[in-house]
Amino acid sequence: MKENLISRRANSVGRTKIRKMYELEKTLDNVISFTVGEPDFHTPENVVKACEKALAEHKTGYAANQGVLELRRAISDTIFKTHGVRYNPETEILITAGGMNALRAASEALINPDDEVIVPDPYWCNHFHHPLMELGKAVCVPVSEETNFMYDPDVLPKYITDKTKTIILNSPSNPTGRVMDEDTMRRLCEVCKEHDVILISDEVYDHIIYDDIKFCSPVMFDGMRERTVICNSFSKSYAMTGWRIGYAAGLEEIINAMLRINENTLASPTTFAQYAAVEALLGPQDEAKAMVKSFERRRDIMVEEINKIPMLSCPKLQGAFYAFVDIRGTGLSDDEFCERLLLEKRVSVTPGSGFGTNGAGHVRMSYALSEKDLLEGLSRIREFVNSL
Repeated sequence: MKENLISRRANSVGRTKIRKMYELEKTLDNVISFTVGEPDFHTPENVVKACEKALAEHKTGYAANQGVLELRRAISDTIFKTHGVRYNPETEILITAGGMNALRAASEALINPDDEVIVPDPYWCNHFHHPLMELGKAVCVPVSEETNFMYDPDVLPKYITDKTKTIILNSPSNPTGRVMDEDTMRRLCEVCKEHDVILISDEVYDHIIYDDIKFCSPVMFDGMRERTVICNSFSKSYAMTGWRIGYAAGLEEIINAMLRINENTLASPTTFAQYAAVEALLGPQDEAKAMVKSFERRRDIMVEEINKIPMLSCPKLQGAFYAFVDIRGTGLSDDEFCERLLLEKRVSVTPGSGFGTNGAGHVRMSYALSEKDLLEGLSRIREFVNSL
């Protein structure tokens, strides 16, 4: 065998602690899992029927590499309604195999070796890994409870250099469940314009926001449409994780580059699933809205019950369906806390250090599980902490 058999790109990334805990929990019985961010709802029935109709009409061949035009038009109309910005469905929207494919293709299209990409710490794992896979550098900017786990625009310029190519924004945030407010977003956009930096905006949880908080995208601000790539997905908002349909919207030059990358990797996402996604956007929204209401109830339960447990704390969460729980009062590391909780009480949560150095001393808990399991899991956590 040749030396250096495996490429630098492949060796630049490892497995995540989410998957480590998920695989460990599968070896045990009676586990309540807070690890994976997957809604416990079925895909809305009207979306399923739209897929069945597409299959009956034999829409099973290759789609255009850029995606079904009908879906691109529906996305263009939806973004205009929600963001007030129009993207040309012919040239400025790309259908992808889920949100991760959109983010990955954006990185491939923009990042050269040695380019720097700014990510928040704690971060979603892909945001950190994708620059490394392009032989670039992920520059971690610490965020904390004091800044609502979002960038501080006054501090951010200290991390920008002449090698900085992009900034990753994730609001609502995985893993912290926080949402960037309008004033902070405006100031962040000014930093991007001043330093001529592209913003990759991961908006996968844009529909899952609570307490009448208004979703805010950078493209809503002057001068940002041309320097932002929106990446989104149908997975969370419509309980379509297994359908693997997402999209990107941005300048024609960037979308064209992403198209060329996808054309040489996956060709195009599943054709009949794209027609189902059209129905998800244009059809009744009752089930999707009911799902968010259910998540909001679970959020309330999560925050209330966690804060009743000695040595744990969880400020109120604003969006997505994750709690980033502070466990430093237990005296355990986040890895030890998670491993012992799983082995002793059959409850699986993810170490916060799996989301960056600044996540240490926390655990991420997805509350996209039934209220019954949520309450039982929290009861077991209380028992575990009280036994320490």
